[in-house]
Amino acid sequence: MATFTGLDAEWIRRNLDRARERIAGAGGDPNRIEICAAIKYVPAEELPELAKAGIRLVGENRAQDLLAKRKAHGDLFDWDFIGVLQSRKVRDVAPNVRLIHSLASESAMRQLAKHPAREVLIEVNVASEEGKAGIEPAELPDLIEQCPVPVTGLMTMPPFVRDPEENRRHFARLAELAAEHGLERLSMGTTQDFDVAVQEGSTIVRLGTVLYEGAMRG
Repeated sequence: MATFTGLDAEWIRRNLDRARERIAGAGGDPNRIEICAAIKYVPAEELPELAKAGIRLVGENRAQDLLAKRKAHGDLFDWDFIGVLQSRKVRDVAPNVRLIHSLASESAMRQLAKHPAREVLIEVNVASEEGKAGIEPAELPDLIEQCPVPVTGLMTMPPFVRDPEENRRHFARLAELAAEHGLERLSMGTTQDFDVAVQEGSTIVRLGTVLYEGAMRG
């Protein structure tokens, strides 16, 4: 995917308003469901436009980029980590974010004992996709019990689909798992399917393209 450059704050603001309208249309409360702007493809120099547009929460996928972008614009946003959490990167990520969405290995969990995060979500591969990040649902109880920092919810990244309805069952399953373990946060839903995710109980949607499309000048 190409990077988003030449962004216009007013256009992003309109896209953000439309996303909130879609959340409301899906039966969610746009004042309670968080929009985490995915910034993997947004260069650091473009981030002030997001802040001008009213975005307050951003999520980065890569530890190195998180550190660079936060160093440049740390005061503009709350920062989440939404990418694959490698054990060797925990020491860089944990002290620099509000929330890690993607704990999915015992090795990363052990590093959290040395480099504590404020709180984490566990990533669950509810669709059982081969090669996809996330633990199997059966592994969840042990990881919650052993985690040295607070586990406050779950995250999933279901398959890429043309019809968002195809992912409803995966979102519903994640919500069931969260309820079983008394977890409140549900990070689920991206540009392709966030309406359905909201209907199934998402509390955080991770949005990228839907916020930036049409917002590039020229």
